[in-house]
Amino acid sequence: MNRNVVIVIVLVVLVLLTAVQAIQLSSLKTSIATGKVSVGSAPAGSGNSLPSNVNDLPSMVGGC
Repeated sequence: MNRNVVIVIVLVVLVLLTAVQAIQLSSLKTSIATGKVSVGSAPAGSGNSLPSNVNDLPSMVGGC
């Protein structure tokens, strides 16, 4: 196959993938704007809390 043909095929595939992603993003933004999809958030007070088993770990683990 000619090198230019391969480059054109790859570019066409990339442009098609970009178009599909742009359509999906637009659809998602529309869904969020109309309230069909809710945007989640972290639970309150979960900023610095760690499970109890993580608090018992040593501060440094081997190495130099």
